[in-house]
Amino acid sequence: MTQDAAGGPTTHNDDDQAVQQAAQSAEQDRPEARLAKAVGAAEHALIEFEIAVETFRVEVENFSRLHHQKLGPMYARLDELDAQIAEARAARSGDPEDLRKAQEARALVLPMPGVDELFHDWIDSDGLSPEAAAMLTDQPVQAPKRVRPSEEARKLYRELARKAHPDLAQDETERARRDEFIARVNAAYGLGDAEKLKELAEEWAAGPAPAAPRPSERDELYARLEWLAQRKELLTVVARELEDSAIGAMLRMAPDDPDRLLEEIAEQLLAQVAEREAELAALVQ
Repeated sequence: MTQDAAGGPTTHNDDDQAVQQAAQSAEQDRPEARLAKAVGAAEHALIEFEIAVETFRVEVENFSRLHHQKLGPMYARLDELDAQIAEARAARSGDPEDLRKAQEARALVLPMPGVDELFHDWIDSDGLSPEAAAMLTDQPVQAPKRVRPSEEARKLYRELARKAHPDLAQDETERARRDEFIARVNAAYGLGDAEKLKELAEEWAAGPAPAAPRPSERDELYARLEWLAQRKELLTVVARELEDSAIGAMLRMAPDDPDRLLEEIAEQLLAQVAEREAELAALVQ
């Protein structure tokens, strides 16, 4: 129907609306559109899962800290009593097996750190490193020997610096590429490494790597789905490790009142301490 002379109704707006609805319906029916919807749902689900895993991780971490603060001294006391009991038994029997057990029990109380743990990089094949010896004797630490680049290295460096200087970039992407390249040039020159500078000169002469062709919308969506699935698998492993840990198991036992669980464990440990003390007293009489 068209508009008449008296200004009657028209169907132009209705036609436009129908066209728009048809276009929207066609868009929604596209495989890519359905795939994008699936990606959106997967992203939302992953975010919620990440929040749940991180929340549980924080709970485990906090409970572990409280567990160590409140119960750590009791565990240490039990280890000490076990060592003293084993030593008392070995002293009574003189049996080699009892002596071995006593040594093992004492090692749990006072584990001796290894030399590497004590000195880290201070010791090399020739003994104490010069830096370590200087620090232990309150002598000034000598600066490392200065590297003097060869004339060839200096020439290569100057050429590369002129060609690849970031200020010659025409856009931010090119500037970032030049910044990264010049950083490697400076590192090689600082070592006086002429061979590395030659390699960098060849790399610069070859130009930037050609940009990879942009994947299609469908390929990008499938790649996104694959990444989301891999991320979910990784988080599932993390969640399982948290749940299977000793602290995680404790939290599952009392999810609503973990503080009460700590109190119960403390009572049990105090009872064990009392038993060990009585046993030790009987052995040393």
